[in-house]
Amino acid sequence: MLIQFERTGGFAGIKKAFILNTETLSPTEACKLDELVEFAQFFDLPTKFPIPKNGADHFIYKVTVEKDGRKHTVDVSEPEVPESLRPLLQYLSKKIQI
Repeated sequence: MLIQFERTGGFAGIKKAFILNTETLSPTEACKLDELVEFAQFFDLPTKFPIPKNGADHFIYKVTVEKDGRKHTVDVSEPEVPESLRPLLQYLSKKIQI
């Protein structure tokens, strides 16, 4: 599985991005990431979520997952993130900090 992750916005407006290939992860970590994608029902999510009318300095996420011949991209801002997607975004956001 290949995941492209991009986070922009926030107070400083900094863009951070990376590509993660699960083949480079330990089997345990690759399995966890696969479970997060499945829990999010990622391939069933809309491509774009509405942009909030109020507030500033929100993080905006762009995630693309390629798995089993399928490819899907989701663009979402922090206030609109569905609960099912939050664990995946938290996991990927922690990878940026490393």
